[in-house]
Amino acid sequence: MRRSRGLTAALVLSLAGAGTGIGLVLMPQASAITPPVAFTADELPTWQPDGIVFAMAQANGTVFAGGTFSAVRPPEGAAGAEQEAVNFVALDAATGKPTACKLAFTIGDGTATVRTLVVSKDKKTLYAGGYFGAVNGTPVSSLAAIDIASCTPKASFHPGFPATVRGLAVTDDTLYAAGDFNAVDGQTRERFAAVDAGTGALKPFVANVDEPGRAVEVTPDGKNVLLGGDFFTVNGSNSHALAVVNATTGAVTKTYSNIPSNSVVKDISTDDTGFYTGHEGSGGGVFDGRIGLRLNDFTEKWRDRCLGATQFVLPYEGVLYSSSHAHDCSTELEFPDGKRNFLLAQPTNHEGAAPAPVDGFVRGPGKLGWHPTANDGLGEGIGPRVMAVADKNDVKYMWVGGEFTLINGKAQQGLTRFASTGDVGAPTTPVASAASVKPGEAQVRWRTSYDADDSKLTYRIYRNGSATPAATVTASSLEWERPQASWTDATVKAGQTYTYRVTATDDAGNTSALSAVASVTIPTSVQSYPNQVRADGANLYWRYDDTVSPYVADSSGGGNYSGVQFNAPALRQTPGAVAGASTAMGFNGTSQLVHGDRRQTVGNTFTVETWFKTNTTRGGKLIGFGNNTTRNSGSADRHIYMTNTGRLVFGVHNGSARTVSTGLFETYNDNKWHHVVGTQGPGGITLYVDGQNKGSLNATSNSTYAGYWHAGGDNLSGWPTRPTSNFFAGQLDETAVYPTALTQAQVKNHFDLAKAPTDSVSSVKATEDTYINQGAPSTAYGTSTSLAVRGTSAYETYLRFNLPAAPAGQVLKSASLQIKTSTQAGAGTADTVSVVPVTGTWSGAGTTFNTKPTLGTTPLGSIAGVPDGSAVHSVELDTAAVSAVLGGSYSLGLTSTGTDPLWIWSSESTAAEGTPQLVLTFGAK
Repeated sequence: MRRSRGLTAALVLSLAGAGTGIGLVLMPQASAITPPVAFTADELPTWQPDGIVFAMAQANGTVFAGGTFSAVRPPEGAAGAEQEAVNFVALDAATGKPTACKLAFTIGDGTATVRTLVVSKDKKTLYAGGYFGAVNGTPVSSLAAIDIASCTPKASFHPGFPATVRGLAVTDDTLYAAGDFNAVDGQTRERFAAVDAGTGALKPFVANVDEPGRAVEVTPDGKNVLLGGDFFTVNGSNSHALAVVNATTGAVTKTYSNIPSNSVVKDISTDDTGFYTGHEGSGGGVFDGRIGLRLNDFTEKWRDRCLGATQFVLPYEGVLYSSSHAHDCSTELEFPDGKRNFLLAQPTNHEGAAPAPVDGFVRGPGKLGWHPTANDGLGEGIGPRVMAVADKNDVKYMWVGGEFTLINGKAQQGLTRFASTGDVGAPTTPVASAASVKPGEAQVRWRTSYDADDSKLTYRIYRNGSATPAATVTASSLEWERPQASWTDATVKAGQTYTYRVTATDDAGNTSALSAVASVTIPTSVQSYPNQVRADGANLYWRYDDTVSPYVADSSGGGNYSGVQFNAPALRQTPGAVAGASTAMGFNGTSQLVHGDRRQTVGNTFTVETWFKTNTTRGGKLIGFGNNTTRNSGSADRHIYMTNTGRLVFGVHNGSARTVSTGLFETYNDNKWHHVVGTQGPGGITLYVDGQNKGSLNATSNSTYAGYWHAGGDNLSGWPTRPTSNFFAGQLDETAVYPTALTQAQVKNHFDLAKAPTDSVSSVKATEDTYINQGAPSTAYGTSTSLAVRGTSAYETYLRFNLPAAPAGQVLKSASLQIKTSTQAGAGTADTVSVVPVTGTWSGAGTTFNTKPTLGTTPLGSIAGVPDGSAVHSVELDTAAVSAVLGGSYSLGLTSTGTDPLWIWSSESTAAEGTPQLVLTFGAK
């Protein structure tokens, strides 16, 4: 009998921000992995069989594995020679190496296999069931007892099972068996039986069923036995796949009628408060998931209806670990139909009140952050089949056996293991972006990282290359749900450029690489269009200004509903739909789309909005809601799509498709930017194009399902005037979703604001630079990777820029010089550094202290001290003085009157963000 330990833990998911510009909420230091998960996802070196492992058990630091194989070999790349192992191997729980215990399970005719293993309560006897006729030559009949100390079969234990034994459970004096047999020792016992644990003598327990038995467990109080399998009757009573019977007589205690007829029970496990079943089915309407049931009355607590046959369930310290190939957990509001997830963990009980039943069943507790990967492997292509927890030297090990040939992407066949300590895997690198729509505020956003055994990660945001984080944020994520996290920097100054990088750290201290640099220039005035979208309450806002795949930032005020690019749509397409530097995203019309990163539900009141530009004649979906991500959604509505002729259709589904469309001759595939909005509310649905109402319909409801927002494509099957393509060919920009129905005035305002003047920013890098050194008066430093500034003994730095003219209709609003201190010790200075115009001539190759140019006497700006540590710093410059020299070459000098030198990177440096540059912000006159 398999039972877990009784400790129950609670999963706490949190999002907290800390740092510059906002209040601090610091999270307590957690254990090396996120509780209540007890094991890392980092695989340990383990010897591996040449076939399939079906059964496991453990005792005294040794793990026993049985199945269908003939040999074991070292892990990939490790030393050692292959060893014979005939359907059985004993391994050291801590090292993963075979022990001296060798047992061969054989049969004279056919293929021998070990299908189930269980250890006696006193840890002295190992029981093995399967299909075999001898163990080390000792005759047996598909069931054997092994003395663990001597590793020898007990010849006196010889019950006669004429067919495969598939499940075993043991008490102090009784061994229960499940399988394909119809008799034991010549007496009728149909698929379930009980024998004396010491002698093997048949007991009077009778629980006859009509189809194979696959699993058997004893309740913790020893009074009842839990039966699982394919059956439909137990002792003549109707009960499909699962039943509870009296442990002494086999009389039926509880029957079940709510498991689909095409599904079976593959495994049963217990802990102190409940029992758990794993299921497999075939055909439509199957149940492949897990059920949690109570021990006091054997009723159901919850049902996890993920699809992908569950082979094994193992409760341990409040967590139910399972092996399956789960590929669709939509009913659990988790991942949609897609790739297979082989090893999962979830709490054994809901925290707090259980959710309300859906379709008559309470959903299972949500999945936890434990996600080692595997593959289908050999045989039936099931992947993992069996699990066991062993301990040695105060370390716990989760062992997994099955058909797989890969673990975490590395070659490993049939056996693997994970420890309770030694988490060494770092989170994935965050993908970050930065944006600002008004002075005094920068939004830093990133797609949360994935860590296979830590759902709660700590993010550190570094500003302007500093080694000290400006903020710390804690956020939770799973492999299939990586929501955006964000932080607002409220200390930024208008007209200056800031850079940000983000790292992710797990609870063991493993830290990702720094994200790519995300740069933003703070506008000198409010950016009208995006500010209004945020003010009108958008909870999803994709602006498509992203520079790195696959992340699409959500620029809404706090929705954090980021997107994921699929099949690499084209980034940063210009010009975008609205005035300014914002860009669009291009879609090929055959396979590319963006889908939301978080599953959600959408009510009967909402607005969808986007800008588009296309000349397609194949139509396609611009924006919509669906229940899948990268595959065609089975449920899809709340969408706007284009017909082959260029008409626009907005529709919802409330039992049938309800749509509003533009007129027969109102087509929009003219390769110009257009604005389209669809709303639903108490007044029905309305379609707007370019600020104009194109029609309404009294449709006040829609389909209820959980799903994801899509841009660029999804299923359109069954919709009126369906276009040739589900996918949109063209450009999209400024896609937004609101939890309210925008008014016509709001829609028209958005359309008009797209033309509103906005700031434009030019970043002008130095074309030439050098410095002079009074201590080496004849030396030129034009090729140096560093520049220096000091009063005594003098260093002066000179920078040359080719300045652009102001764009038509705009004037310079702000100017700043951006420099980055070098990495050498003491690169900062306590002195004030001034920026002055260079009035004389100079060159990088020829200028020395002896030939230094004359400088202007009126500073353009200054910075009062620069801290040590390599970081970017900005100096605000006199806007009028810089305006006067736009459109030509201009030189700046950096001087000081003190004795503490400043060292900065030059344009010859390869340091990130190292080249000195001017940041020029232009705006309307």
